[in-house]
Amino acid sequence: MRSKQNREVLQLELKATELRKQILEMIVTARGTHIASAFSIVELVLYLYKNVLRIDPKNPNEEKRDKFVLSKGHGCAALYVVLADLGFFPKKLLNTFTSFGSILGGHPDRSKIPGVEVSTGSLGHGFSVAVGFALANKMNHSKYRVYCLVGDEELNEGSNWEAAQIAAHHKLDNLSLIIDENKLMISGFMKDILDSFSLKEKFRAFGWNTIEVNGHNFSDLSEKFKLAPIKNGKPIVMIADTIKGKGVSFMENKKEWYSVLPDEEQMDVAVEELNSNIEKLREQLEI
Repeated sequence: MRSKQNREVLQLELKATELRKQILEMIVTARGTHIASAFSIVELVLYLYKNVLRIDPKNPNEEKRDKFVLSKGHGCAALYVVLADLGFFPKKLLNTFTSFGSILGGHPDRSKIPGVEVSTGSLGHGFSVAVGFALANKMNHSKYRVYCLVGDEELNEGSNWEAAQIAAHHKLDNLSLIIDENKLMISGFMKDILDSFSLKEKFRAFGWNTIEVNGHNFSDLSEKFKLAPIKNGKPIVMIADTIKGKGVSFMENKKEWYSVLPDEEQMDVAVEELNSNIEKLREQLEI
């Protein structure tokens, strides 16, 4: 018999794979983009909402809540499927993704979508807003935390480093930044276009607590999130090693999947691969 912990990990892996299939079908039906960008953050967003964030889907604007900011707004499909799965809004709305009159646009809109704290998409802004949230919480002596997810490409925007400096100066240990370090940008690999070098060393130099994690491994995510929050007057950054396009083998680590859609044959292959993985995980849960 599987241990409770192993079973919980398998259940999360199954859910993540099911959500990837949902993201794929949702984006392809809408003729949208950014499948690979959403795939790289599925486990991160799912784990946050399932195991970390203190927020009520039935009352998402409750004053006493943790806040999550998806700064890399183009990966919003991952956020949408998780919010729908947890009951922030009806799942049937996922079928309206980017259609006329839908609340679910190509970037998240806080004025329309329950559970979305900040309208994002203009890269480099979400992190700064998250710092503002955390500073307000600190000034109000609130025990609730702020979490922000950025992409490694997004960190090329200088405003992020201003935000990092301000967070450290104000000792915002109620703030956790999560970096989706998938190492790819629209033009190619980060190391070839604009090398970010060691993000761990950079943030440490800026006065942050730094944690490295496998962004697709739920056991590692569980272990590393137990280390945060660290109450030593420093904000926390979790640098997540991820794969662009994770979950569909022919999309993984391929820059061309940044914004293109699969053709009919590719779609069949992708769905077959995801269905196969879903069945394997279900079989493991039954053992």
